[in-house]
Amino acid sequence: MTTTVPAAAEAADRRRWTALAVVLTATFMDLVDATIVNIAIPSIQRDTGATFSAVQWVTAGYALAFAIGLITGGRLGDIYGRKKLFLLGMGGFTVASALCGLAVSPGMLVGARVLQGAMAALMVPQVLAIIHVSFPARERGKVFGMFGAVIGLGAVCGPLIGALLTEGDLFGLAWRPIFLINLPVGIAGILLGRRFIGESKAPAALRLDLVGTALATVGLLLILYPLTQGRESGWPVWGFVSMAAGPLVLAVFVRYERAKTRKDGSPLVELSLFRVKTFAAGVGVQLTFGAASGLFFLVWTLHMQLGLGWGPLHAGLTGVPFSVACSAAAGMSVQKLVPRFGRKVLQAGALIMFSGALLYIWEAGHYGTALQSWQMAPAMVLLGGGMGLIVAPITNSVLSEVPAQHSGSASGIFNTTGQLGMAMGLGLSSVAFFEVVGGPGETGGAAAGAALGAGFIDATANALWWVSGGLVLVFGLLFLLPRRVRTQSAAAEVAEATSAAEAGAAVDETGKEQPVLVS
Repeated sequence: MTTTVPAAAEAADRRRWTALAVVLTATFMDLVDATIVNIAIPSIQRDTGATFSAVQWVTAGYALAFAIGLITGGRLGDIYGRKKLFLLGMGGFTVASALCGLAVSPGMLVGARVLQGAMAALMVPQVLAIIHVSFPARERGKVFGMFGAVIGLGAVCGPLIGALLTEGDLFGLAWRPIFLINLPVGIAGILLGRRFIGESKAPAALRLDLVGTALATVGLLLILYPLTQGRESGWPVWGFVSMAAGPLVLAVFVRYERAKTRKDGSPLVELSLFRVKTFAAGVGVQLTFGAASGLFFLVWTLHMQLGLGWGPLHAGLTGVPFSVACSAAAGMSVQKLVPRFGRKVLQAGALIMFSGALLYIWEAGHYGTALQSWQMAPAMVLLGGGMGLIVAPITNSVLSEVPAQHSGSASGIFNTTGQLGMAMGLGLSSVAFFEVVGGPGETGGAAAGAALGAGFIDATANALWWVSGGLVLVFGLLFLLPRRVRTQSAAAEVAEATSAAEAGAAVDETGKEQPVLVS
């Protein structure tokens, strides 16, 4: 017995690190797909004859389906098993990617992207939940640092990968490989996930809250749909009525969830999570930061391709300094800086991003359409480095005190908040950017013409001022987080390590070792 347990524990340890690689790859795949389309918009328009409105929904449809389904996806993982939902989501995501790559019309492409977002909503919430229950508290800082680095890389590598695949025109398929590349990755992830990811679910028996799901879906849709479609429709009255009704429906949702908790203890959202100070404060930061980031990435892409007239590959390569700085800062923040300086690291990240946005504003105004990639690089390093200091440690801060049995729900809320913020940023672009530049036409030709004028430069600067304001708000909200994330005492860590070693593996009916997840 004394020799078997350490060997089993060592095998379980190898399995969970392989499982981590699988779920982080899935996270990267999702993040890339959320941003990869922007760089290929001109190619999609030429090939399919899509109007600007249709192309907008290729990106917005994904975000809407993703945001609306995340909370439900997290709870489904708690109920039916996180491994099962992760593999189901990855399989559906892979199928939807194939449909996107084979789309023969703009309508089919939009529908496939909506399906892709819905499948991502099943897959992504399980990632943080699997990490939360697979790794003890003493290791989560390092693991969440890896997670943050993947987020930073995925956010910028999407346009770069999209540029390489689009300009490469593989097999004469133009833009289609940006989706078809997911097929081998998804198949490999499913095969490895089946073998190495251990199953986990909430200890208490839970039921799916169908009424809560419907109320949350309607409430979010009432807010997100007019934010996305309002400008294309000329900001009609129904849009404002819808956005006003959304919070009312969400208020009804909160009241229902409280009643559901008292009735059977199986609500869609564990409202008790918001009594955890770190979680509530982190959600506020995530919402604001998501809005600022969503607005920035959209404006940045349009500024490079339409305003400066750069090709997809040129624009994608310009993001490399951002990506490298973000990845490096994410690793340093968790491993070296946060343990020593705590909350100040995240606040420094907000201030560094703020300085990068101000530098970008100055460059856009000073150089105009003559701006070069090397001149943009310092601003990109500041923006990327600041983002890395925030995205890596914020996850551990938000989920560190969440009860393990609600980790799926907490993950769903956390990710939904970020997506809602991104949707808000896209909605704000109508006021902060398109209203100033005059708005692109349906075919994109008017946009290309307007981009070369002074109005486009003014629009870019105006939008970046909005981004800067959001970063100032993020800086203030970070004061609501604790100075330092609480850590376990040495005795507790020893006890947890001993428990993990003793329960490191179990044997199923086939005689194969299966990891036992210890939270």
